[in-house]
Amino acid sequence: MDITGIQRRGLMYVLSSPSGAGKTTITRALLKENENLEISISATTRPRRAGEVHGQDYFFVDIQEFNEMVDNGELLEHAKVFDHYYGTPRGPVEKALEQGRDVIFDIDWQGTQQLREMARDDLVTVFILPPSARELEQRLRGRAEQTLETDAQIRGRMEKASDEVTHYSEYDYVLINTDIDKAIAQAQLILDAERLKRPRLVGLNDFVRGLKDGL
Repeated sequence: MDITGIQRRGLMYVLSSPSGAGKTTITRALLKENENLEISISATTRPRRAGEVHGQDYFFVDIQEFNEMVDNGELLEHAKVFDHYYGTPRGPVEKALEQGRDVIFDIDWQGTQQLREMARDDLVTVFILPPSARELEQRLRGRAEQTLETDAQIRGRMEKASDEVTHYSEYDYVLINTDIDKAIAQAQLILDAERLKRPRLVGLNDFVRGLKDGL
């Protein structure tokens, strides 16, 4: 048996952080550099923003449709965030994993807890922290110039962040994003290492037996 007989089951790569800590930027960079990585597209009840595409940015559904997806077991996880519901459709993720493709998730700690209960062996989790509260607020205010968020909304995100950061200990890895290029490189190193873990390599035992017979 040659090395081509070794296949790999895909993994679920979760990035979580408070708003403004850098997870979206890191996610986009990883997607650009990894052909075998795809993003999990969430279903949401929040209104579609200008330029967003259904089925590409989110699956936009109403509350009745969302509740039906929950009741039918069609979501791997779901949570309420800032008055709207978000959830991960099960079908596309399971199909990708079976094909040996990795799926990256941009979800919060609530969703991560649910995934951990359902898919521990496939799951790799990373929590991204800002270097300081002051830096996080500056990033949020800088972003607000484009998103047109109000001071009240920014304060709400800061208050939410104070709770979110307490969940860092529930994750496999923690990155402190002092420099975005360094954080991207660290996230890539974690992904590369997890892809090489022995339990993920299907067919490895047969390969080693064939290797031993040839020695």
